[in-house]
Amino acid sequence: MIFERPENTSPAAARHSLGEVQTAIMRVLWARGEASAADVHRDLLADRNLAPTTVATMLAKLEKKGVVDHRTEGRRFIYRPTVSEGEIRRSMVGDLTRRLFAGNPAALVSHLLNEHEIDADELDALRRRLGSTDSEEDRHDP
Repeated sequence: MIFERPENTSPAAARHSLGEVQTAIMRVLWARGEASAADVHRDLLADRNLAPTTVATMLAKLEKKGVVDHRTEGRRFIYRPTVSEGEIRRSMVGDLTRRLFAGNPAALVSHLLNEHEIDADELDALRRRLGSTDSEEDRHDP
């Protein structure tokens, strides 16, 4: 499936979506800036019972996808993300919108509002967001 790359995204973010474990690994890298496979494993151990070899394999797969790269420090690989969380989020939400909502973002928002409970404060924040078109920053998540 070929689709246009959204503006302000890297080619890697536009081509790839991440699974749940890959996203968890990327979150560790985004938070730390860079980390070894052992660091990532340690950070994920409380929430996920992954083997160290699984983490190392997933990092290698993420590198093949182009969303991380590494440098060598002694005998260890130190990984760092090559795309931001925002780039991945835009790519994955864009793909979801195209596949499930025929490219209609209003249909996605309508679905989310119908299917998920939103408290009054969140709803007020959404109304303010929808009413604000002053700057590009207001239209994109940080």
